[in-house]
Amino acid sequence: MTAPDPGPPRIEALRVKNFRALADVEFKQLTPLTVLLGSNGSGKSTVLDVFAFLAECFSTSLRRAWDRRGRARELRTRESHGPVEIRIKYRERPGQPLISYELAIDERKGGPVVASERLGWRRKPSGAPFHFLDYGLGKGAAVSGEQPEDRDQRVEIPLKSPDLLAVNALGQFQEYPRVAALREFIMGWHVSHLSAQSARSLPEAGPQEHLSTSGDNLANVIQYLSKQHRDRLDEVFSRLAHWIPRIDRAKTQVMPDGRLLLQIKDKPFSEPILAKFASDGTLKLLAYLVLLRDPAPPPFIGIGEPENSLHPRLLPRLTEECRSATDQAQLLVTTHSPYFLGEVRPDEVRILWKNSTGHTEARRACDVPGLAELVAEGGRLGDLWMEGHFNVGDPLAPDTTFRKSST
Repeated sequence: MTAPDPGPPRIEALRVKNFRALADVEFKQLTPLTVLLGSNGSGKSTVLDVFAFLAECFSTSLRRAWDRRGRARELRTRESHGPVEIRIKYRERPGQPLISYELAIDERKGGPVVASERLGWRRKPSGAPFHFLDYGLGKGAAVSGEQPEDRDQRVEIPLKSPDLLAVNALGQFQEYPRVAALREFIMGWHVSHLSAQSARSLPEAGPQEHLSTSGDNLANVIQYLSKQHRDRLDEVFSRLAHWIPRIDRAKTQVMPDGRLLLQIKDKPFSEPILAKFASDGTLKLLAYLVLLRDPAPPPFIGIGEPENSLHPRLLPRLTEECRSATDQAQLLVTTHSPYFLGEVRPDEVRILWKNSTGHTEARRACDVPGLAELVAEGGRLGDLWMEGHFNVGDPLAPDTTFRKSST
């Protein structure tokens, strides 16, 4: 008998300092589905980019991720001189110890350096966490083993350069399973920047297991699913037809020059149309369904403003798809749409706004005075947001209700 899936890793808290508008923001009690609301420029996309930045640091390099974002001049919070700091707290599986990963990045001689990098956990109900990996500027030590403890021997392993991540380096060795688990976790993150235009591309033919962040390999993934997971692809088409009744299915065709052509077939017609002539909304819905129903989904999925190009009445169904996907992944979604809120709970919503100093603050919707009572009485979160009951995050009203606090 196959053992039940214990569930994916879950991030429970995130703290960010000196990352663009995120001068010092902390998100606690993160839920499997978390939705970020706020006006334009409030910092929602920046929060998503924190996850994208970390994933790029591990999959490519710190220097490349740093340079792509304009280095310290553009990435560090304005008029700040401290390092960029990111701290995540997560559990590898439900019920397991809370693990903390802390990373501080500074700049020297025009390039990034890892000023501090620590990985630790608290295996007892109280007391300070034990850091079984502690590095800075390429020097440090780590404890090996499945369950590293403070009495275990630390081994000093110098890195070749101060811009290298110790977790990325040591996580490639089986002697450090806890470090390897974090490395694998972060490298699996998917921060989506899906666009219909990218989905219309003509990639080289060849099946690919997972959707890219832009969706430019949508045809390749459909080709893979048609050969290896036909039942899962049938689910995707069934859901798509539920949203857009005239849609039958999508198919791929290898062209003479070796590129892969994506075609969309409507039920009333015998011949499909080329993806480049399909609507933006159809392609985006197809891509989202392929992402959310991946047979081996990313452990963390970030989605920015999924409402773009979609009919408002379809957004509650997309919310349902996102919630269904949380059985195997953790989702963070930014939105401007009250329709997407659907059945989202107040504890799953974070409201973002800029304070008087121009920096981002955040608050859980369930902490807004009186909001939980209005929802309990039947008020819909999207309607309450549009009616101004959130007090903050409204671009047409001053944000004066809350003082600075962590959420």
